[in-house]
Amino acid sequence: MNLWRGVNVRLRGIEPEDAETFYAWDSAETETARMVEWVWPAGSLAQARQWAEKRATGESRNDEFFFAIENAEGRLAGVINTHSCDRRVGSFKYGVSVAPAFRGRGYATEAVLLVLRYFFDELRYQKATAEVYAYNERSARFHERLGFVQEGRIRRVVFSQGRHFDLLVFGMTVEEFHARYPRSTEEDWLQRCLAR
Repeated sequence: MNLWRGVNVRLRGIEPEDAETFYAWDSAETETARMVEWVWPAGSLAQARQWAEKRATGESRNDEFFFAIENAEGRLAGVINTHSCDRRVGSFKYGVSVAPAFRGRGYATEAVLLVLRYFFDELRYQKATAEVYAYNERSARFHERLGFVQEGRIRRVVFSQGRHFDLLVFGMTVEEFHARYPRSTEEDWLQRCLAR
């Protein structure tokens, strides 16, 4: 069993050669950037290479990880990262993004479940939080389908598309996770979770 391998995806570190893919994604469209944070100015391939090199060689701190989501064919399909990790409280946040060409295949679902299982069952965290901009209805529905509970709405904290939007806060506790996705040491755990 490999904690980083799902049915259709594998989580791995960023490699320097991923820079070309990230650059191509950033050059192709800006909507993904808007859904993740904001539409940043166009960058260069040299900047993408520098970013990927830093991610590939840098050390993770405080359980803050940045993973590439690779599909079964070995193609880079997206990314997932953990941040705002508080070991004392046992809470963390994460962000996930899948490139448009790879959406609708369950890659984000698998990646999130792999990260949640790792943080809950290996690192002893007890609470995961995901923040979603209100205009990203697809992400809000995604988190609800995974079993996250909308815990709050912070009004008018992001500016995009010429206006202000709210931030939706979704959470899942370790108990909610285990009730929905029961513990198992069997290799078919993820297969059973995805069949829900």
